[in-house]
Amino acid sequence: MDGAATAVTRPGSGGRRMTLSLYIARRFALTFAGVFAVFFAILYLVDLIDQVRRYGAGGEGFGASARLALLHTPGLIYNILPLLMILAAIALFMQLARSSELVAIRAAGRSALGTLVAPLITALAIGVVAVAIFDPLVAATTKRYALLVGDLGGTDDSSASFGGDGLWLRQGDADGQWVIHAAKATPDGAGLTGVSFIRFGRTGGPVARIEAAQARLTNGSWVATDAKEWRFDTASNPEAEAELHDSISVGTNLTADEIRNSFGAPATVSIWDLGDYIENLDRAGFSSRKYAVWMQMEFALPLMMAAMVLVGAGFTMRHARLGRSGLMVLVALAAGLGIFFLRNFAQVLGESGQIPILLAAWSPPVAAALLSVSLLLHLEDG
Repeated sequence: MDGAATAVTRPGSGGRRMTLSLYIARRFALTFAGVFAVFFAILYLVDLIDQVRRYGAGGEGFGASARLALLHTPGLIYNILPLLMILAAIALFMQLARSSELVAIRAAGRSALGTLVAPLITALAIGVVAVAIFDPLVAATTKRYALLVGDLGGTDDSSASFGGDGLWLRQGDADGQWVIHAAKATPDGAGLTGVSFIRFGRTGGPVARIEAAQARLTNGSWVATDAKEWRFDTASNPEAEAELHDSISVGTNLTADEIRNSFGAPATVSIWDLGDYIENLDRAGFSSRKYAVWMQMEFALPLMMAAMVLVGAGFTMRHARLGRSGLMVLVALAAGLGIFFLRNFAQVLGESGQIPILLAAWSPPVAAALLSVSLLLHLEDG
């Protein structure tokens, strides 16, 4: 009877709880949006100054520098999303504490962990949106930025890519270009198997083709073995006049390091294409560990965002009259920075093979979340 009477005397309590949760979630989302906008503007202005300094003197103009900065800034801010999240969490809980809203929420019977449900769900949602939508946008803008910088910097005309049919390389010189295709490559990038060399002249048409069982990169040349060569510029019948070679050299300006590094950073690959990209890397013979670590870290990003909310709440979710608010903010920021650098350090260890991939990606957010929950439970009991 007492439980029934309590239920009758508190009509609509579930609706009030839902209203309160929506209010906190909306406040937190707006706070995060404000922090994101401020840092985006700051990073854009700083990068704009850098782009003007680098390319403004070359006659490209302010518009080109502004476009480059706009393409580069999304990648910069995406890398610090966890730090933006903890700043938003600190700002939210400091605002609630100074307006005595935290006291009112606790007086209404909402526990500290119950109050955190709405910000945590919001942080998880922001993390999911960041991975599903913002990550592909960053990949596209980063690729475009690299291409524009390459054009402005006058880099050499060489590149590498791969797909389901193997590895493709392109190298250029004053006389034309070579397009190289290989079914598979060695992990160091210096050895090719099932390789084809196609020479294009300055007019754009093919002038020669070489098919070889294997090719090895030496100083300044590819050395192909068991090769067959066709000439299209001088031979009247290329097949009849084709030549067989035990070994033949093809000059190159590529190095093994350039081949390995030419696939770009994992951030330049959309999360939606990363799985196929890793499969193609493995099929081509290259190590995909760096990309696998990045993919797992992207999957763990929503949890990292939620962990940052817990860290911020653990130090700042207290009444302003208790004092030492500034010290608590500094401690929360230091803890957030520590977790952020621990995440980056674990990424390096994972990429180098020192620790397993899943441990590198998931241990920092899980550890941060568990430690923060422990702190909140301790404060709640106190």
